[in-house]
Amino acid sequence: MRVTLLDYGVGNTASVRRAFERLGATVDFTSEPERVAGGKRIVLPGVGAFAPAISRLRQSGLAEAVKAALANGGRLIGLCLGFQLLFERSFEFGENEGLGLVPGEVRPFPPGVRVPHIGWNELQIESATRTRLLSGLAEPVFVYFVHSFRPEGVPEESIAARCAYGSPFPAAIEHGEVWGCQFHPEKSSAAGSRILANFLSEDPR
Repeated sequence: MRVTLLDYGVGNTASVRRAFERLGATVDFTSEPERVAGGKRIVLPGVGAFAPAISRLRQSGLAEAVKAALANGGRLIGLCLGFQLLFERSFEFGENEGLGLVPGEVRPFPPGVRVPHIGWNELQIESATRTRLLSGLAEPVFVYFVHSFRPEGVPEESIAARCAYGSPFPAAIEHGEVWGCQFHPEKSSAAGSRILANFLSEDPR
């Protein structure tokens, strides 16, 4: 199975690459829009700040390439910052437009909540949307988080799982062929491996 991993100057790509290779995938780590647009399984990683990340995606042509891949029948998964980039806008140190692939906004945790949210926490899986992304997971499911912002206003039907930190927030989404995890599946042991395997094994609809 071939995975197209976006190279746009953000961290944590090496561990994501190794996680997919352990599952038997061939990883095409690329910054070339043409290769991304032709991919069938696109991975948008990310560690860092929203504004420079979305700027790099747009300036490099990768933002439009991702949308072209989806239009051509591909699937996309966003991880951590890559998850946040999927939404309409972010209010991380100012307002910035995102990719707009999923309704919702990225906002800070409420006052009084210690940030960053870092470490292992439990996923509250939504049974109504427990389909392809989280299939086969044996509850309770604990995954590894590192983030200071989280999405709000996400359609209920697109939320695959929540996490309680301060208040419940969408921790995983499945919006058609746009999937995403606020946590790091590549650092989440057997549960994370199962999620990445689901991304590989399930055919796009």
